[in-house]
Amino acid sequence: MAKPSTGVAPDPMVARLRAALGGRIFTEQKMFGGTCFMINGNMLIGTSKRGLLVRVGKDAHAAAAARPHASTMEMGGRSMEGYIRVAPEGTTTDADLAGWLHRALAFVETLPPKAKAKPAKGSK
Repeated sequence: MAKPSTGVAPDPMVARLRAALGGRIFTEQKMFGGTCFMINGNMLIGTSKRGLLVRVGKDAHAAAAARPHASTMEMGGRSMEGYIRVAPEGTTTDADLAGWLHRALAFVETLPPKAKAKPAKGSK
């Protein structure tokens, strides 16, 4: 039996990111109202209604925020240093998207893998 439609169209950015990541091993997780892509348990890049969320790290933050269509990510009124929000206009071409993905990979690939969370007591 087919699943009933939720009426929500799939986000085309998710498919673009999957393709851009190619043969890399990654996981996807629903976060920040979109889909985040993780490598070794570390957040890499994510989608949202307002654009792309890119993790560049604190050292590359200023240079990334100065790029066209980019700004510091804000959450709950707080600036999130090391995370950049890229407006949809900044990812229209595959080359634009690849550039942002490259910046995220340059930082996240320096991070140690995160240990898997231990199950809560009493869970299986």
